[in-house]
Amino acid sequence: MTTQQVAPRAKRKVRLGVVTSNKMSKTIVVRVTRSIRHPKYGRVMTQASSFKVHDETNSAAIGDLVNIMETRPLSKEKRWRLVKIVRRASTAPPVPGTEETSVQTPKAATAPQQVVG
Repeated sequence: MTTQQVAPRAKRKVRLGVVTSNKMSKTIVVRVTRSIRHPKYGRVMTQASSFKVHDETNSAAIGDLVNIMETRPLSKEKRWRLVKIVRRASTAPPVPGTEETSVQTPKAATAPQQVVG
């Protein structure tokens, strides 16, 4: 018997970003921002990168906060895939397959206010 030694797969990069476009079929564009400190002046600056991300179910909408993971090349520019929709944009429909139940708390009974005149 021969035993094959399987090399452990390296950790894949995971990023958190905001969907900026979902116009393509099964593809979204995600903008990932990060803060860096200028090497000479010390000022904190914001830099952003955009990634083309594979979205198999077309469930992400513009403004959603999403988790993406690095994967094998899927097309000329697509090297990331959608892992999870962390938070929906206020105008986006709910995530398919998950039922969001909003818990409503009863309002406290308030005494009628007296008008002082």
